[in-house]
Amino acid sequence: MLNWDEYNQEESKAPPSANVNKEPSPPPTQEVTPEASQAQEGDGPENYSSKTIEEGTRAEKAREALKNLDEKAGIEELDGMGGRVEVDQKMMINCKADLNQLVPFKYDWAWQKYLDGSANHWMPQEINMTNDIVLWKSEDGLTEDERTIVKRNLGFFSTADSLVANNLVLAIYRLITNPECRQYILRQSLEEAIHTHAYQYCIESLGMDEGEIFNMYREIPSVARKASWGLKYTQDISDPDFKTGTDETDKQLLKNLIAFYCVLEGIFFYCGFSQILSMGRRNKMTGTSEQFQYILRDESMHVNFGIDVINQIKIENPHLWDEEMKAEAAQMILEGTELEILYARDTMPRGVLGMNAAMMEEYLKFIANRRLTQIGLEEEFKGVGNPFPWMSEIIDLRKEKNFFETRVTEYQVGGALNWE
Repeated sequence: MLNWDEYNQEESKAPPSANVNKEPSPPPTQEVTPEASQAQEGDGPENYSSKTIEEGTRAEKAREALKNLDEKAGIEELDGMGGRVEVDQKMMINCKADLNQLVPFKYDWAWQKYLDGSANHWMPQEINMTNDIVLWKSEDGLTEDERTIVKRNLGFFSTADSLVANNLVLAIYRLITNPECRQYILRQSLEEAIHTHAYQYCIESLGMDEGEIFNMYREIPSVARKASWGLKYTQDISDPDFKTGTDETDKQLLKNLIAFYCVLEGIFFYCGFSQILSMGRRNKMTGTSEQFQYILRDESMHVNFGIDVINQIKIENPHLWDEEMKAEAAQMILEGTELEILYARDTMPRGVLGMNAAMMEEYLKFIANRRLTQIGLEEEFKGVGNPFPWMSEIIDLRKEKNFFETRVTEYQVGGALNWE
């Protein structure tokens, strides 16, 4: 095999035994003709002249098209983008400055999140699923309630991350008019694809019925309700003709951001994640649990990024954050909380894994209070606490950070999990 150290050497050599007791052969002589000598002397670029090359009609058509290229085409769309962009011209929505000019940054926190997310890159195949496969195939490895939890969560999450990715790609990326935020959205889109891959990898590794798992969002009511709730906030803004710029359309975008960042990723994930991580703490389904740990780390940053975007839109467009909008935002978060409580009751009809539906209900109300206060609204549930203190060891909701509160949580490079 040729390597870079041997790049200028012969690729193959005779074995040492072939040269024993033999004199080295002199290099073969080659007669140099005057024509060859002249060709060697004329090989330099200064002596190179164009060759006669035959071409087809397509090359000529390409040249003709470029002769007729209107350099001013589309100038209306670029109106106001001709000069260099100043920081103050940048806005989260409805920005007229050139979206292709990344710097100077206005939102340094968005760029930092992009860097942190990139440093956290991982792939599902890096995680060993051997013990999970053995446990899943064992007749007495898991209880029926535990099996239901694994199936339900893989069924919901395998679809939920696809919904989020579609929302990002088809709507949010187009409507957020800040390049450094768009850079993070691109990174988030990749992470959502990795998460969907991780769920599929778990399903395939365990030999589950893929049709059953991937169709739960159609067939299992507690799963279908959550998916349907998220979809209704995507339908309008994913229309290619949808544009922001009016109070009504700007509020529609704001509602979408609250639905997906504060509810779908900020509430809908927490019951299932708690269940799977609790299973891992009991040395069950450890590979699946590790996949969920990596995903939770990514999702926590997604939530914090989305909340920063929501709060920045509020700062730049205070007229949107009127009493009606505040009431709608609170209603959305509380609706999401109720849907997740119903999901908890469905997946945990009895106590399992050191938790039950009543404990999960308090936990979800604890999270709901957190989401409300993160976007400037009052808590709804008085006196609730975190009944799962071990979750704080993984990611403490009281210490979740976003730009408007404190500095960004530091993450580890690569696939290293460190929750400190």
